[in-house]
Amino acid sequence: MKKVVIADHHPITRKGIAVLLNSSTDYSIVGKVARGSELLKCLEKERPDILILELDIPEINGFHALRSIREEFPKTRIAIFSSHPEEIYALRSIKSGAAGYIPKTSSKEIFLQAIKRIAMGGVFLNEELAAALNSKAINDNTIVGRYKKLSAREIEVLNLLSNGKRNKDIATLLEINEKTVSTYKTRLLKKLNVTSLADLINQARMFQFN
Repeated sequence: MKKVVIADHHPITRKGIAVLLNSSTDYSIVGKVARGSELLKCLEKERPDILILELDIPEINGFHALRSIREEFPKTRIAIFSSHPEEIYALRSIKSGAAGYIPKTSSKEIFLQAIKRIAMGGVFLNEELAAALNSKAINDNTIVGRYKKLSAREIEVLNLLSNGKRNKDIATLLEINEKTVSTYKTRLLKKLNVTSLADLINQARMFQFN
């Protein structure tokens, strides 16, 4: 039986996931948390096989936190369960250490299939998305095409900028220096084909980077 921790700040989501997994004898829910501080304590205590994580829970800093959890708890397989745009976040999540990305629009059948695959050591990514992202027919000059070119760290910086963080704040949160933050901002302006920080933030917010 696989031990599972659920981390989501919506009580009804935590309850719904628990009900789905409790319908199977393959899983045991050992923790349900709503904040980053609770999550770390729970992971340390329970050492679960699977963590079902919403990247936006309070006190969690997106991909940076995902990588940190992966490094600290290497035996815990992480399934991202999120409402963020799948075409932007899915592959970044995988690259940052997640074993799967499950959209919150998924059916219960797809959700259970994804968790089963992750529990067995596989990686889950929507097949249609994977095919689309690998297709040479995608126009990289579209907004989505440009976002696909961003690294996980560039998305982290963009996310923090769209939340009003200053260079100094971003440097502290990501444990890098301010000059490096400035370099990332310059790259973002170029990659997303915008000329000002305001335009960069507006474009980010269209894709729910907030």
